Amino acid sequence: MPLPSGLQDAAVIFYLHGFASSSKSTKAGFFIEKFRERGLEVRCPDFNEPAFSALTMTRMLDQLAHEIDRVNEATVTLMGSSLGGTLAVLAAERLGPRVDHVVLLAPAVMFAKPGHHLLPPERIAEWRARGSLPFFHYAYEEERELAVDFYEDSLRYDAFGAALTQPTLIFQGRHDTSVPADTVSAFAHARRNVTLTLLDDDHQLIASLPRMWRDTEAFLGLVD
Repeated sequence: MPLPSGLQDAAVIFYLHGFASSSKSTKAGFFIEKFRERGLEVRCPDFNEPAFSALTMTRMLDQLAHEIDRVNEATVTLMGSSLGGTLAVLAAERLGPRVDHVVLLAPAVMFAKPGHHLLPPERIAEWRARGSLPFFHYAYEEERELAVDFYEDSLRYDAFGAALTQPTLIFQGRHDTSVPADTVSAFAHARRNVTLTLLDDDHQLIASLPRMWRDTEAFLGLVD
């Protein structure tokens, strides 16, 4: 199937899964199938490898940059969910013209600004004292240890203040208790290149999948 004109130069989509998730999540599976039906190649890096316990934002950024270098395309499109959205913003800033479009699903743009961490201050102190803490991992359906290096490394990055210049589409649930809608709205309204769609949904955005696909399809020029 020939590609629609909108993405002839960006035939590879990178779907970036969220924290303690994987390419087997409901959202990932939905969008991967939809893109492939449109004849697009989809890559979904597994950021749990080589070990979830040693996960850091720096490792994810380096892994993504390496995978983008491996594809034979001038530009790629990034689609990121939650922490994967944070990664997409930071990668788009770092890689500049290599990234053509960005689509964000409930992006954790506040991570890791003070007061918006995974855990309250007392648990952060415990994390530092113990060196690691268990987190429930939805892909493995069990708790997995994560080193405090993940937290310390995250303090090096500021997705909220990143220079995101690519055309960007954001979907955010009004009833999201993990990523504040007000914060995402502030992030979007500060950037003329960003289109924000607020949905009557929660952090998972499962009920909004058909609507998000229709808007993404139009945004990426996939409509015949």
